[in-house]
Amino acid sequence: MLEIVWDQGFKKTIRKWSKRYPEYTEILERQLETFVKEPFHASLKTHALTGTLKECWSFRITYDHRLIFRFNEDRSKAILVDIGKHDDVY
Repeated sequence: MLEIVWDQGFKKTIRKWSKRYPEYTEILERQLETFVKEPFHASLKTHALTGTLKECWSFRITYDHRLIFRFNEDRSKAILVDIGKHDDVY
């Protein structure tokens, strides 16, 4: 099972996101549960990013919202980086 790491910067970002989009918090919780069990589950549409975010990955929360993360070297941990609308986080 994958370990999730919430750093201080992400905690601040998630608080703001949750206040702005309270209707998506349950969806986020379900997606995180799926992610921990199976990071590449088809419903998440997990994919590697390119360009300035080339060390990061993303998975889908809703059609318009994404969560950005990085794997550690052995992919046993996922460090959460950012969350938001598609156009805002890319």
